[in-house]
Amino acid sequence: MTSQVSSPINEEHEGPAPSLGAPVGALGEQRTSGKQTRRLDRVIIRFAGDSGDGMQLTGDRFTSETASFGNDLSTLPNFPAEIRAPAGTLPGVSSFQLHFADHDILTPGDAPDVLVAMNPAALKANLADVPRGGEIIVNTDEFTKRAMAKVGYGANPLEDGSLEAYAVHPVPLTTLTLEALKDSGLARKDAERAKNMFALGLLSWMYHRPTEGTESFLRKKFAKKPDIAEANVAAFRAGWNFGETTEDFAVSYEVAPATSAFPAGTYRNISGNLALAYGLIASSSRSGLPLFLGSYPITPASDILHELSRHKNFGVRTFQAEDEIAAIGAALGAAFGGSLAVTTTSGPGVALKSETIGLAVSLELPLLVVDIQRGGPSTGMPTKTEQADLLQAMYGRNGEAPVPIVAPATPAECFTAALEAARIAVAYRTPVMLLSDGYLANGSEPWRVPDVDELPDLHVEFASGPNHTAADGTETFWPYLRDPETLARPWAVPGTPGLEHRIGGIEKQDGTGNISYDPANHDFMVRTRQAKIDGITVPDIEVDDPSGAARTLVLGWGSTYGPITAAVRRIRREGGLVAQAHLRHLNPFPANLGSVLAGYDKVLVPEMNLGQLAHLIRAKYLVDARSYTQVTGLPFKAEQLAQAIAKENADV
Repeated sequence: MTSQVSSPINEEHEGPAPSLGAPVGALGEQRTSGKQTRRLDRVIIRFAGDSGDGMQLTGDRFTSETASFGNDLSTLPNFPAEIRAPAGTLPGVSSFQLHFADHDILTPGDAPDVLVAMNPAALKANLADVPRGGEIIVNTDEFTKRAMAKVGYGANPLEDGSLEAYAVHPVPLTTLTLEALKDSGLARKDAERAKNMFALGLLSWMYHRPTEGTESFLRKKFAKKPDIAEANVAAFRAGWNFGETTEDFAVSYEVAPATSAFPAGTYRNISGNLALAYGLIASSSRSGLPLFLGSYPITPASDILHELSRHKNFGVRTFQAEDEIAAIGAALGAAFGGSLAVTTTSGPGVALKSETIGLAVSLELPLLVVDIQRGGPSTGMPTKTEQADLLQAMYGRNGEAPVPIVAPATPAECFTAALEAARIAVAYRTPVMLLSDGYLANGSEPWRVPDVDELPDLHVEFASGPNHTAADGTETFWPYLRDPETLARPWAVPGTPGLEHRIGGIEKQDGTGNISYDPANHDFMVRTRQAKIDGITVPDIEVDDPSGAARTLVLGWGSTYGPITAAVRRIRREGGLVAQAHLRHLNPFPANLGSVLAGYDKVLVPEMNLGQLAHLIRAKYLVDARSYTQVTGLPFKAEQLAQAIAKENADV
């Protein structure tokens, strides 16, 4: 879905959403067809059900229509690691949260204004997050004694008064879906599966979402099963019509497009993994190098492999290897052969790839290692997010094996992060770690499609002939004769006449590339490889300190950008003075980072680990960086961070 926006940017605040049960007229109202329409500036919706109820598809479709409508948005898919967890159990609950607004927003929201619960497990697992007065739409057909007992309900929560603090809408979604599809010819079990589309239709009516895109999507998705396609369309329309005609939903809501939130351009909704895949393709095009991906499927990185495999028309070659070691070995071989080489994985895979990453450091060949971080250690929590691979990326190899590290801050920024990682890799002839995470990978937001001319020129010059003249006048090729500015060695493609040279993991002699055990040479090569990484040109870190009087700096990296920025806005609206800076380059750090840190009395570092960036900052700059950490498998909430920042600020 793409949409055109032609308005100047206008930064808006992100504060608590207005209660949907607030007095009429809080943000404006109108009446149409005998029903009231209330205008809101933003809404947070969470769809929740069994992992087989289609909640991710439902949320994705609502998101796509919201993006095409022109709202700013941010999403948080949350699902179990099991392929099919036990039905009706708490571990089997899958949810999808969407925050959309008529202004600039940064996070999926702290708490849902509307919860759609498809069964008792979904209600119990998510009820604690719903604020008092929030709306809950419940599929009453699933509240059987057996289903309720499975999650510990001794009495029906829809009848025992425990939900009196909420606006509850009991809807027999399954029954209504079966009634809508009684003439479809489908078996009851197949017809029941369309209840998520009924729920989507109802929510689409409630929030005035477009419908044509969803109907077109369903017909395309089930093109080989037209009866299934039409059944889903019928259920979707039935949900819309139910909202229009039932007395239980007397109010619908309107959230205007966020026309002031975006620079002019063409926009589409994009997830982090999709943006990263597109960024890799763009890097291939801008460098003139064929793209090779060597990968082994692993959550949450597999979508990049799936997406790139669809783009053979761009010269992309994807290789699904038998394991992580083979995947990176093939990628490094492709780099030696002159390709833009990439391997994708998550934390456990990085551990397996570490020896070959060290080999790439020794060979000094460009290689992109994409780590979509997840909860660890070991298998950990495959579908939950975390930022705990920073120190592994920094030091997780034998010997002195420095590697540059790039980390995107938002799903859309994964596109530019891929380009930046490719720039560093090809310019400095080095493997580069790109650290994304599950929150960015699966989350989505509007992305402005850039003009090709805006993208950096990554053109590469391969070695084409001798580069050294011996004392006797003979011209030879030295594979480790370095560029004086970047310290990069020549990139010689195999088969180029006269450029035959030795490669391998044993230490090389400076210049000639011959095997060398000389102590002085080893010391020189180790220090030179480190100097090459230290000398990489990266942009200075920018500090957001409007007043210039703040004494506390909040420093983040990666996906904490949204929650930190939202929290900082809340502090400032309440009169607090706080500065913010966010790192996209973690090795080397920006050249001005030390002076920035020295300019504040306190430095607070929120991270989804136990303080890994704070550890690096304290060691390198000798500042008393304070950690604020969380390892729950979920992103920070803005209000949670705002309270932590306010506490630090109060002690200045």
